[in-house]
Amino acid sequence: MSPLFVALAGFGAMLLLIGARMHVGLAMLVTGAVGYIHLSSLHAFLGYMKTNTYHQFANYTLSVIPLFILMGALAEHSGLSTKLFRAAASLVGHVRGGLAYAVILACTGFGAICGSSVATTATFGRAALPELERYKYDGGFSTGVIAVGGTLGILIPPSVILVVYAIATEQNIAKLFMAAFVPGLLAAVFYCVTIAVVVRRKPGWAPLQERMTRQETLRVIGAAWPVLIVAFVVVGGIYGGVFTPTEGAAVGVVSMFVIGLAQRSLGWKEIRASLMQTVTTTGMIFVILLGSEVFNSFLALSQLPTEAAAWIAGLGLSPYAVLAVLLFFYIVLGAVMDELAMLLLTLPVFFPIVSALDFGIPPDDVAIWFGILVLIVVGIGLTAPPIGLNVFVISSIATRVPISATYRGVLPFLVADVVRLALVMAFPALALGMVRWLS
Repeated sequence: MSPLFVALAGFGAMLLLIGARMHVGLAMLVTGAVGYIHLSSLHAFLGYMKTNTYHQFANYTLSVIPLFILMGALAEHSGLSTKLFRAAASLVGHVRGGLAYAVILACTGFGAICGSSVATTATFGRAALPELERYKYDGGFSTGVIAVGGTLGILIPPSVILVVYAIATEQNIAKLFMAAFVPGLLAAVFYCVTIAVVVRRKPGWAPLQERMTRQETLRVIGAAWPVLIVAFVVVGGIYGGVFTPTEGAAVGVVSMFVIGLAQRSLGWKEIRASLMQTVTTTGMIFVILLGSEVFNSFLALSQLPTEAAAWIAGLGLSPYAVLAVLLFFYIVLGAVMDELAMLLLTLPVFFPIVSALDFGIPPDDVAIWFGILVLIVVGIGLTAPPIGLNVFVISSIATRVPISATYRGVLPFLVADVVRLALVMAFPALALGMVRWLS
């Protein structure tokens, strides 16, 4: 049995285990371990696990993940996310579709301190959905806006997905954060334009509400300023080179903690809930990281990444055609698979292929640009049928809205995402301009 056949059989077995509802990280770990032992030996595998597991999780860079998750959890449980939504609603809530715009604006601000798409979706599902229901917004439109707004949690730096990409491909985290800034803002702009088009065609989906008085507006904005200050300090400090992403995350955690205590919105109950949320999410991510590392080592032994890169090169396709095929595959796979697992599973095969292509820009820039493109398609996968993790998250909160209505609500935004993806593909400067300017 050839190593390539074993690798393909491993892929199939892993997907079957995931389909049988085994945890994604555990499925990759089991399949990778069996494949590694088959291609090498049990003794070699145990030796690999003895050293690799420690060195993988003792990596200082990985500490940024729980810190960013904790920062977002503290903001959520201290009520700052709700205040952020109310502040955005006070500015644009009186126009048609104003509360939908407010969701996008608030998710953009929250994304600068959270880094998790699922956390952003769940947070604003609880913070914004009651207001949208109170003002008689269409259910599917409301949940669709929150689902796509949640993707801004990974598109607006800092982003846990980008941190994982940087570690897997040995890229600079700060440069990836810089590169994601403009595409992330483009996402927010495109989503707002989509809302404007939808409510113009379906005015009944977004009834008008009364404008707040100036005093009320100043009051709710004043309550939300701390979270904006923290976002500015963390992101601005990383971009300005004042501190590393890990240091910036630590500064953000301490800032959120102090603000919560000062506003008396963080008690023992909220602190404990924030810590438990951080531990649970971090544990899930680290299990996937370990499983993907073992599975990718199995693939390396099989020579599948090398053979795949050679096969793609032999097709004679243009670099952009190859890139388009890979991104389309990401969109399809992302619609049925966890985004973090999908990323870690495919990068060992796809990244060498993209790195070998000539796009007329330096290889280091190609790696950063590809990371942003992957980030965009991961966002598409979070809301695209038939799964779309964000859709399931918001559906678990909005139990009175059929999931089919939520899928209907996200479809116009998926069109906007595809247009944005095409723009960033055609014009790499949209991602690389900020890196070159600040470097």
